[in-house]
Amino acid sequence: MQDEEIDLGPHRVVVNHEDQYSILPVGHEIPAGWRDAGFQGAKTECLATIGEVWTDMRPLSVRRQPA
Repeated sequence: MQDEEIDLGPHRVVVNHEDQYSILPVGHEIPAGWRDAGFQGAKTECLATIGEVWTDMRPLSVRRQPA
């Protein structure tokens, strides 16, 4: 079984100050510098949500720089 196929229970979507997204199992403490993005569900649902909202992979500080 590949890691992508393992679902270890509910996860939450988290986001950092650079608008970069990740997921954590619900029972884990959110690390410093990250905050809850407001979505919880199965791992695949969390990853799908990130795919919908994180359309520009560049860090926020880079996106804010003039062209």
